[in-house]
Amino acid sequence: MNPQDTGTAENRLRMLARQHIDGRQWGAAQAVLESLARQLPHDAAVMVELADVLFRRGRLREASAQMLRVAARLPRNGPLIVGVAKRLIAFGEVPAARSCLDLLARAPAPPPELLVAQAHLRFGLGEIAAAKTLIEKALAAGADAPGELHLYAMLLQFSGDIDRASTVLEGCLERWPQFGDAVMALVNLRRQRPESHPLGHVQAQLRRLPADDPDPAARFVRAEFEYAQFKILDDLQRYAEAWPALARCNAIMHELNPYDADAEAAVTDALMGMPTPDDRSQATSASAFEGPTPIFIVGMPRSGTTLLDRMLSRHSQIASAGEIIDFWRQLHWVTDVAPAGSRELLEVIRRSADIDYAGLGARYLRQTQWRAQGRTYYIDKLPANFRMVAFIRRALPQAPILHMVRDPIDTCFSNFKAMFGNVSPYSYDLPALAHYHGQYARLTRHWHARLPHAMLDVPYAALVRDPGNTLRGVLEHCGLALEEGCLQPELNTSPVATPSSGQVREAIHTRSLDQWKNYAAQLQPLCQALDEFPGQAQPS
Repeated sequence: MNPQDTGTAENRLRMLARQHIDGRQWGAAQAVLESLARQLPHDAAVMVELADVLFRRGRLREASAQMLRVAARLPRNGPLIVGVAKRLIAFGEVPAARSCLDLLARAPAPPPELLVAQAHLRFGLGEIAAAKTLIEKALAAGADAPGELHLYAMLLQFSGDIDRASTVLEGCLERWPQFGDAVMALVNLRRQRPESHPLGHVQAQLRRLPADDPDPAARFVRAEFEYAQFKILDDLQRYAEAWPALARCNAIMHELNPYDADAEAAVTDALMGMPTPDDRSQATSASAFEGPTPIFIVGMPRSGTTLLDRMLSRHSQIASAGEIIDFWRQLHWVTDVAPAGSRELLEVIRRSADIDYAGLGARYLRQTQWRAQGRTYYIDKLPANFRMVAFIRRALPQAPILHMVRDPIDTCFSNFKAMFGNVSPYSYDLPALAHYHGQYARLTRHWHARLPHAMLDVPYAALVRDPGNTLRGVLEHCGLALEEGCLQPELNTSPVATPSSGQVREAIHTRSLDQWKNYAAQLQPLCQALDEFPGQAQPS
C-alpha cells in the first residue's frame, strides 16, 4: 500500500471514529480508535481521544493508563499538553499532570491563551502563587477578556491583596457593567460600609437586566446581581431590604439547580449500609506509611472548616493543602468507576467490600504528599469528606479526622446566603437545606456509633469562644503541642481559596454565632423543617 492510500485509510478511520463519538456509540468508537492506535502508536491525539472514550465508558483505570502513556512521550504541542494535563487531573494522576505543566513552563514566548490555560490548571491544583504569576504574564502578553481579569482578581484575593483585587474588579465593572462574576467577587472582598459600597451600580443593572429572560445564562447573571444586592444590604444591617434580594437570587438558583433529595438519601443509606470492619481487618488493611501525614477536616460547608484550617496551618509542622478532591479521585480509581454523580458514587459503595484499602491509601499519599511543602503534616480540608470517613479510616488509619460541628440553623443559614454558583443545589431552598443537613447529621451520627473515635468533633462555638483550650485539644489529638501562632490566623500569609477567603484574614471573632437571628421570622420554615429530621447534629 502506498503512503497516499495509507493516509486515506487513516483519515477514513478518524472520520468513522468521530461519527461514532458524535452518536455516543462508545463501544464502536473504542474499536475504531484502538485500530488507529495500532497503526499510529505515536499519535498523541488518537491516544487522547481513546482515553476520552474509555472514560465515557466508565473504564477509569484504562483511561488513566492511556493518558500516562501519552504523558511519557509528549509532542511539542502546547494546547495538546494542556489537554493531557487536564485529563490527568480528572483521572487522579496529579503528579503526572504537574510534570506536564512544568514542561509547558519551559516553552519560550508562549501565547497568552496558553498562559491562561496553565493558570486555570495551576489554580485548580491549589497552586495559587504559580497561577497568579501565569495570569500576570498572560495579561502582560495581551490577555484582556472578562474571565481572565476575573481570574486575576480572584488570585489576588486568595493571596491577600484585597486592594489590588478590588481595583481590578472595579475596572471590570466599568468596562462590562453586567459582569456578574465581577460584582459577586467585589462585594465578597470585604465587609461593605455605609460610606463605600456599590449598591447604586448593582440596583441600576438589576433595572436593566430583563426579569423574565428564559436563557439560563441570563438567569444566572440576574441571580448574581440579586446576591450582590443582598450582600451589601446585609452588611449594612438593612435586613428587611436584604432578605427579598436573597430570596429572589436563591429562587433562580434553585430553578437552575434542582435538589435531588432521593439521590442524596440513597447515598446516605448506602454508606450506612456498608459493612463495618472489625479492628483486626482495619489494622491490616493499610500499612504504616512514610512521609507527611494528612489531617482531614470534614463537616458541613460553612461550619468553620476554613477557620480551623487557617489556625492549624499556622503551626510550624502543618501545611494546608486546601480543598482538594484527591481522596474521592483515588477512591474512584481503585474501584474503577468514572466519577460523575450519585449513581456512580452508589456503584463505588457497592464495590467497597472488594477495595484494596492499602492500595487506596498508598495512591492517595503518592498523589498528595507533595502538598506538605516539607512539613510533617498537611491538611486536606474538603467538607464533603464527611461521607468518606469509613473509607479514610480503613485506607489511612493513622490520619486524624477532625469534624467541625456548628449549630444547625447557623450552618444552614450560612449555606443559604453563600451563593456557591452552579454547585451545591441543596443550598438554594430551605426544605432542601434541612433535608441535606438531616442526611449529614444521620451519617455522622452513624460514624460515631459504628466507628468510635474515628473522628474528633470540634465545636465551632468553642473554637471561637475559647480558641486556646479548644485548639490545644485538637492538636493533642493529632500528636502535636499548641503553638501561640495558631491563635492568630489573621497572620497566616499562605493563600486561601475558599468561599470564606475574604473573612479568614480577620482575627478570631464571635460575630458569626447566631447570625440567623437577624432573619428569624423568615427562617421559621427552616427551623420547623430541621425539627422534622430527628437527631440533627448539635454543637457539643
